[in-house]
Amino acid sequence: MIAVEDPSVVEDHVGLLTEMLEIPSVSTAEARLGQWLVRRLRGLGFNARRDRAGNVIAYWGSGPRETVLLGHMDTVPGWIPVRRDGDRLFGRGAVDAKGPLAAAITAISRQPADARQRFTLIAAVEEEGSSRGARHLVGRQAPDGLIVLEPSSWDAITVGYKGSLRLRYRISRPVGHGAGPDASAADRAVGFIRQVQDHVGAWSNGKGAFDRLDARVLRFHADHDGLRDVASLTLGLRIPPACDIERLKSELLGFGQDAEIRLENADAPIRSEKNTPLTRRFLQAIRDQGGTPRFKVKTGTSDMNILAPVWGCPALAYGPGDSRLDHTPDEAMDLNEYERGIEVLTRVLQGP
Repeated sequence: MIAVEDPSVVEDHVGLLTEMLEIPSVSTAEARLGQWLVRRLRGLGFNARRDRAGNVIAYWGSGPRETVLLGHMDTVPGWIPVRRDGDRLFGRGAVDAKGPLAAAITAISRQPADARQRFTLIAAVEEEGSSRGARHLVGRQAPDGLIVLEPSSWDAITVGYKGSLRLRYRISRPVGHGAGPDASAADRAVGFIRQVQDHVGAWSNGKGAFDRLDARVLRFHADHDGLRDVASLTLGLRIPPACDIERLKSELLGFGQDAEIRLENADAPIRSEKNTPLTRRFLQAIRDQGGTPRFKVKTGTSDMNILAPVWGCPALAYGPGDSRLDHTPDEAMDLNEYERGIEVLTRVLQGP
């Protein structure tokens, strides 16, 4: 362990989150925040460094059993000026997911630095894109427990995420007359989108939100240079547990006809076990704070999809914040929620 420069700074959890929000860290551009975070964590007493992927890895304690608390530094684009309005702290990443990460830093730093427990804090890069940071961690030794730091609300635990698949489509054809009989590249691309949407709609008929197969257009572009007519698009698919990913891939490729189709980042859905010692500690900690614990499943994905199946350890996601504000122009952390989330995490890390 490293000596703490100023122990009082441990409890300045609002200041910690504010400083993190003031450092822009759009996905793939997290280096400045990572360098700052290493310095700040060392000042709090962590043994901290950055790995080859750019993840911040910080250690606390040296016991035989390891709990990994995995958050992410990156945010989606769209700068939100950092400001406090009463009990709400605004800023890009306040909820997703610098708030949960700052809460974990505070909770870990409240633990005694003895040999009975060992906590590894990881602030990963590119969770909002390729999950390059999490994929870099796949080969490390599995911990005894994994807490993914994503907003769940202070009194709820996330035990499931849909899977994801990204599809890139491109078609290029000789330019034809606008009044001619042949469909344009853009028309063909739109037809492909409709075919996919009809397919997922039929598959999902009558199912609830977590059990549906969803497809969303993330990007669309069409143009020509007088000789070639080109259209390209990107689809994001959210995959429920009952969906056969390999079969889905084959079906999507079959819709493409003469277009180029590339499938990327196929991550399976995850639903973790509810009855584990880790989960029970969270349930008790939430009750101790006067809450009624809830379990959640989410229609998005997280780095839990990548690491929990490989590591095979008890895993869940937890963090203060209203996930309905993720990626929105109104992203803000309720500071009362933040405080209660810190208290829950502090009690969980204290163990049985």
